[in-house]
Amino acid sequence: MSIVFKCLIKVQIISFFSLYWGMMGVGRLVKVLRVLKIGRFSLVHNKILQKLVSRRTINIFYLIAIRFYAFTLLITLVGACSPKEKILSDNGNNGIYHHIESFKSELVENRPVDIWLPNGYESNTKQRYSVMYLHDGQFMFDNASSPMNKGILMKFYALYAKLRYGTGLFWDLDKIATQLIEDERIDPVIFVSVWNLPGTKRRAEYMPQKMITKQIATQFLHRESDIRIDKITSDKYLGFLVRELKPYVDQKYRTKSDQKNTFIMGSSMGGMISAYAISEYPGIFGGAACLSTHWTLGGDAVTTWYEDHWPSAGNHLLYFDRGTESYDANYGRGQARMDSIMEENGFVKDLDWKTLVFEGESHTMTAWKNRVHIPLEFLLGQKKVNKPSLPL
Repeated sequence: MSIVFKCLIKVQIISFFSLYWGMMGVGRLVKVLRVLKIGRFSLVHNKILQKLVSRRTINIFYLIAIRFYAFTLLITLVGACSPKEKILSDNGNNGIYHHIESFKSELVENRPVDIWLPNGYESNTKQRYSVMYLHDGQFMFDNASSPMNKGILMKFYALYAKLRYGTGLFWDLDKIATQLIEDERIDPVIFVSVWNLPGTKRRAEYMPQKMITKQIATQFLHRESDIRIDKITSDKYLGFLVRELKPYVDQKYRTKSDQKNTFIMGSSMGGMISAYAISEYPGIFGGAACLSTHWTLGGDAVTTWYEDHWPSAGNHLLYFDRGTESYDANYGRGQARMDSIMEENGFVKDLDWKTLVFEGESHTMTAWKNRVHIPLEFLLGQKKVNKPSLPL
């Protein structure tokens, strides 16, 4: 809690008691002054003061006290309800990070959100930017000041990931995007990186909801206790992104808020919820990148749903990919079905839709980090299509 906010609370308490004692009479106010050690008054002074103060003066005092109390109450409530942002890094090399420790929501649990601004954002005050919303947000930026880089537990987690999977924890999206922008491969963009909830709640938020009937849940999700049909909350999660987070970002930052400049991206089940987002809100999101999409969860129910619930071609950009090892080895069937749906809906491959297969790549942060420049260029660099893809 900031020092300013603490002071506002103290002022609020003082103004409340001042108003209360004022309503009880000037004599009681004198007692408050004694408690606050502002002055010492004898009973004689108290009686004289009561006689000298007229009813009109007391009424004016009441009016001032009420207005002051209402004002401090409003300021305190605004301070309590507004998301608290903290600039984590401003080194001039890889953009600026704004970290919100707990973004308030009426639809889902509060969570951290990171907002990354590209170099030049503060100096180019007339420029507006496309926005890309990211799932599993705590793994996007390897910022030394981030809470993800603090604490012994996170250090052990990073070491475990390195030893167990031979991979790091972060996509280094800030460094990759900065390089792409400097090389004019993509237009400058703002990243809104939404942290996932810990443990089993992540899959409950990322599992597409409308296509999962009771029968499907019983047949395919019986081993996934955390995503029982009554526990899936992805509709609320998307509502949080569209109705709570996006309005905040568009109001606070210089964004291009229209559909063609709003994108969404994720990997694994983050890919699942990204595809679901563009299906549910085609008027909000103009493009989606789905890396190593976890099509196996739910059987064919997810892809079957999209046969009749997929946005039309001409107004959207879609990127899919997968590896051939570990979990990714099982995604071929689901991705082939999605490719058919893309064709049936009029999408033209390599023009407004792209599907890639990376031989030998597995289901890891490092694999996604090594190829994330490809979907970034596809979604954000459409005006630069004559330039070859940049190897990073």
